[in-house]
Amino acid sequence: MLADLRHARHHTPRTQRSTVDSVRACHLELTGRMSQSTSRVPDQHPEEPHSGNLAGRLNWLRAGVLGANDGIVSVAAIVVGVAGATSSLPAILTAGVAALVGGAISMALGEYVSVSSQRDSQRALIVKESRELQDSPEQELAELAGIYRAKGLSEATALQVAGELTEHDALAAHLEAELGITEADVVSPWQAAGASALSFVIGAVLPLIAILLPPAGWRVPVTFISVLVALALTGAVGARIGGSPILRATVRVVVGGAIALAATFLIGTLLGTRFG
Repeated sequence: MLADLRHARHHTPRTQRSTVDSVRACHLELTGRMSQSTSRVPDQHPEEPHSGNLAGRLNWLRAGVLGANDGIVSVAAIVVGVAGATSSLPAILTAGVAALVGGAISMALGEYVSVSSQRDSQRALIVKESRELQDSPEQELAELAGIYRAKGLSEATALQVAGELTEHDALAAHLEAELGITEADVVSPWQAAGASALSFVIGAVLPLIAILLPPAGWRVPVTFISVLVALALTGAVGARIGGSPILRATVRVVVGGAIALAATFLIGTLLGTRFG
């Protein structure tokens, strides 16, 4: 086409050369745009998680938010219950510190056991899939193509997609299509345990400070308000990061915390009145 345009330029009157030049410029511009569009990744929606390990992100978010919420609610419930039974500051402090230490260890241990079991299962699946790819690659290729046919692709397209993915990274392709996991999904249980314990401690510090600093008559009200505000913040932050409705998550966490505080304070008051 460019050759035709050049030929036309030299064999057309001067009055028509401007039109030829305009057509040539438009052709070059369109060609450049097409080459850029084929080599450029399409624009992505910023609100959608196109990059990064979403499963890992949600797991860490779950551990962090649950750890902080447990630290806030469990320690606050204990110190409020003790405060309902006695105004002795050493007794409240002892109960609060014991709850903090025991809760952090419990959270870390539970997360370690849970993630270790998950990691062992994932590693076993990865080893099994890797062995199957070595022993029967043709059968695995047919299985991968069958998965994409079940998703709506034609047989020819499914075979082509399965073949290209297998050439690129056979194990990753089969893990994602068959099992919905990647090798990056395997989380360290030590990291999960440490994160869970740390988030619990951070959450537990707030009710300890709130119950210890105010005068005796203000300890329980200040703790109630501080804890409910903190739970509202953690609920909102967790919902924001996870992409869920903020109001629903916040109300759910605040109502649960309020019920726990009211129940333990009532029990502490009743036991303190009867046995105090």
